[in-house]
Amino acid sequence: MKHVYTSIDIGSDTIKIVVCELFHNKLNLLAASSVKSKGIKKGLITDIELAGKSIKQGLTEIEQMLGIKITKVIASVPSYYVDFKIGTAQIEVDGVVTDEDVARLLRLSAENNIQKDNEIVTIVPIDFELDGNKGIRDPKMLEGKDLKIRTVIVSTLKKSVYSVINLLDSLGLEVVDISLNSLGDYYAFKNKDNSSKVGAVVNIGYETTSISLYNKGIIYKSSVLGIGGKNIDNDIAYIYKVDNKEAVKIKEKFALANKKHANSNDYFETTNQMGKSIRINNLEVTEVVASRIEQMLVLIRKEINALTKSEVNYIIITGGTSSVSNFNLTLNEILGNVASVGNIKILGVRHNKYSSAVGNIVYFINKLKLKGQDYTMISEDDNIDLSPNHKGILNIGNESMLGKVFGYFFND
Repeated sequence: MKHVYTSIDIGSDTIKIVVCELFHNKLNLLAASSVKSKGIKKGLITDIELAGKSIKQGLTEIEQMLGIKITKVIASVPSYYVDFKIGTAQIEVDGVVTDEDVARLLRLSAENNIQKDNEIVTIVPIDFELDGNKGIRDPKMLEGKDLKIRTVIVSTLKKSVYSVINLLDSLGLEVVDISLNSLGDYYAFKNKDNSSKVGAVVNIGYETTSISLYNKGIIYKSSVLGIGGKNIDNDIAYIYKVDNKEAVKIKEKFALANKKHANSNDYFETTNQMGKSIRINNLEVTEVVASRIEQMLVLIRKEINALTKSEVNYIIITGGTSSVSNFNLTLNEILGNVASVGNIKILGVRHNKYSSAVGNIVYFINKLKLKGQDYTMISEDDNIDLSPNHKGILNIGNESMLGKVFGYFFND
């Protein structure tokens, strides 16, 4: 059986869809698509019909690449109003810890730990304790009697969860699991080093910037700022009187994020909104872009300091804006050597706009491993039809609609 997983990131600027296969404990890219989104504002669905059309376009591209129909997905929900609570639970086991024991503990730890208007997004295990032995990450197959767990229960507003699930359901897609983009971002870059430290993962998106704090790989705080790559596009469009599409092109293809390597003798020729031909100087437009990025990074630094008084050992920056040329130079000037631009180590999705979608697949696989489950998102017929052409590799490590989603997590 091929272990194939599809993840969808419904962003304000683009819809990202990634399909990967887990093969010999490595994640292989099968297909990826990025299409312009409509009906989405600051990560929230504002027009169901327009948003649905955008998702259909992305799905069509993926299905044409693979030759199979996508029917099941992992979906992310907006990071607004996310609540984090510590959960605990304790059970007696019959000799050897089973998959069912782990699932039962997870479920019990969330009881009475959710606000009235919230819905669970995920439950993150911190550690297990078996007969007094603490700090166990995976207790399955261990012998004992008294099993305890500590978890972080991540929840958000019900309307945020249902809006995404209902939209995808209307398109004939079964939502197998939901997650936060900030969780996906972390798992896209997770390694042994950051798994043992306190750090922050920052996604500079199109209209918003999400900041999430992690302690030894466990998310415990998050925040959303109302700034993003759109601010840079607006600056370029206003100063040079060009439309938004041309502003994006200038930012991505010509401007730099730092003046150090800007060239005052290099020009970009285009036409402004009045139909007049203009020449844009590389140094001048870089000053515009660098100034806005500096402002963003200063705000990010202030927000991290407001979220925690602990020493932050690493800051990983991701999102489309982090791909602007020489971004790392300005990043180090403002946030120091503790900060770096994330690097997705899978061919075909190297652009950081895919980090949430890729990481949410990694996170989902980790949950399956903890529960000892074997699962794929494609049928037996699709197993036969699917081409084994792997484009890249990444090492891993109830009856209601929501019940179907969380059934995979709780073993219901």
